[in-house]
Amino acid sequence: MKKVFKSTLFVPLFLYMATMMSCSTTSNEKMTHTQWCQKRYESAEELYKAQKYGRTVEKLEEILSTCAGSGYMEQAQFLLAESRFNLEQWIEARGEYGSFIVNFPGSAFAETAEYRKAVASFNIEYRIDRDESNTTTAMKDFERYLANHPNTPLRDSVNYYYNLLVDRVAEKEFQTGRLYLRMEKPQAAVIYLKEFLETYPKAKRRQEALFMISDAYTDLDQFESAREYLTIAQNEASEDKDLEKRVKKAKDKIAKAEESYEKRLKKEAESKRLQKEEKNQAN
Repeated sequence: MKKVFKSTLFVPLFLYMATMMSCSTTSNEKMTHTQWCQKRYESAEELYKAQKYGRTVEKLEEILSTCAGSGYMEQAQFLLAESRFNLEQWIEARGEYGSFIVNFPGSAFAETAEYRKAVASFNIEYRIDRDESNTTTAMKDFERYLANHPNTPLRDSVNYYYNLLVDRVAEKEFQTGRLYLRMEKPQAAVIYLKEFLETYPKAKRRQEALFMISDAYTDLDQFESAREYLTIAQNEASEDKDLEKRVKKAKDKIAKAEESYEKRLKKEAESKRLQKEEKNQAN
C-alpha cells in the first residue's frame, strides 16, 4: 500500500519538476542568446577600435542575421555602416546608412547617419565623361540632410561638399562648350559658355570661359564682342605675367583676324564691282 502511495505521489511531483525545469531552461536559453549577441557585439567593437574593419563587417553581419530582438540591432547596423565607410566602400556604406535611417529613425545616431550617407554619395567614383547621376544623387542627399536638420552645426561642411558637387556639374558644362570650340562650331560654343557663366558665376573655370568666348567671337568675326569678353577676363583677374601674355596674344589674334576680315570684305566688294561692270558691258 505504501509503495502504491509513493508511486502515486511521485508522478505529479515529477511532472511539476519537469515543468519547472522546462521553464528554467527556456529562460536560460533566452539569456544565453542575449549574452551571445552581447559577446559578439563587444568583439565587433574591439575589432572596430583596432581598425580591423573587414573582420568587423563579418561579425556585425552575423549579428544582424541572428540577433533580432536582442537589443543589439541598432548599434550593429550603425557600426556596420561606419565600418563600410572606413573601408571606403562608398556604395555599400551609403546603403547601410540608408537602412539604418529607415529602421531606426528615432535613433540618436540618425542625424550622423544621414550626414555620412551624403558624404558616402559624394565619394562614389565620379568621371566627367560618364553619366552624372552619382553627382545628382549626392546633391539630393545633402539637400535632404539640410531640410531635415536646418540647425545642424555641420552646415559649413555640407556647403563645402555641395559647392564641390556644383563644380563637378559646372566642369561638365564647361567641357561641352570647349568641345564645340574645338569642333570649330563657335556659335554653339558661345551659347553654351555664356549659359555656363550665367548658371555658375563663381565657377573656377570662369576666366578660362571668358577667354574662350572671346576666341569664339573672333572666329565669328564679331570683334567688338570678342574685345568685350577679353576685357572682362582681364579686369576680373589679378596681376599675373602669364595672364598679360595671354591677353596680348588674344588681342593680337583679334587684330589679325579683323585685318583679314577687312581684306576679305574689300576683295569681295571688288569682285562684286567687277561682276557688275561686266554685266553692264554685256548689256
